Amino acid sequence: MEEGGLLVPSDLQADTVGPVDVAVIAFEGNRFDGRIVPALRELQQNETVRILDLAFVSKARDSSVSVLELADPGVAETLRQVTDVQFDLLSDEDLRTVSDSLGEESSALVVAWENTWAARLAAAVRGSEGELVMLERIPRDAVVEAITALGAT
Repeated sequence: MEEGGLLVPSDLQADTVGPVDVAVIAFEGNRFDGRIVPALRELQQNETVRILDLAFVSKARDSSVSVLELADPGVAETLRQVTDVQFDLLSDEDLRTVSDSLGEESSALVVAWENTWAARLAAAVRGSEGELVMLERIPRDAVVEAITALGAT
């Protein structure tokens, strides 16, 4: 389905959508080479996630900022390898916040995805009148430390 130039998934429904996350993946020296695209494509194809929006933000040496989105010709070829659907979740303000956090000569891929693996659980929680009251990601370093400690005992 096309809305305002965007291709919106026809099966994207408010009552069945899973949790949505946004990731900002930074690249120093503007060294984005596309090697993460196959991993994102695989996650999309095996229905672990559904990519809803993508943008690429880069900051030049003179601090000028460039933003490329899925619909832009310069990036569409690479990013369409992941998805051809764009549900416009990332606002100009969101992308400005990302660009403000970037150092000169660096870039970031900003990805919004639905955790389709969790959609059924989310629907069950809502259906049982439950409410998610906390969700926290444990930092990778803490997990690695705990795994390392298990090996030391």
